[in-house]
Amino acid sequence: MTSDLERGVGELKKFRTRVDAVLSELESGDGGKTKVAAERVTRGSFGVGLPFAEAEGFYKEYNRVHKALVTLSKSLGDQIELLTIGVHAADVGYDNVEEKQRVRFYEIRARLDRERDEAIEREQAQQEPARPRQDAKTGTKDLG
Repeated sequence: MTSDLERGVGELKKFRTRVDAVLSELESGDGGKTKVAAERVTRGSFGVGLPFAEAEGFYKEYNRVHKALVTLSKSLGDQIELLTIGVHAADVGYDNVEEKQRVRFYEIRARLDRERDEAIEREQAQQEPARPRQDAKTGTKDLG
């Protein structure tokens, strides 16, 4: 059984090395979170004072997608850090992981869980039309 664990940890280390290489390449390129976050288009780029609905729509959509990409990049970085700490813990044993890394692991996990739950709630809210609710005491309907 120990050999299976060692083999598993070895494979996780190889995976981490490959992921680190991909991340390094991504971060140094145009897809890196620093460059993605820095890329901004202003409304003025499409002309100022002109009634141009298509430009306004494009600008709003660009900002929505840009925000989603920045969020995705941050989430991916957090997930990889989470996996890196997990692989390290599997390698050296949980009791041998520094307290600082344990705290970081749980902070990241809690934040990712919260962000996932919020995204699910937003998605459900967009899919479900507002339904009237009946107040249990008065019997009146609330359209909230």
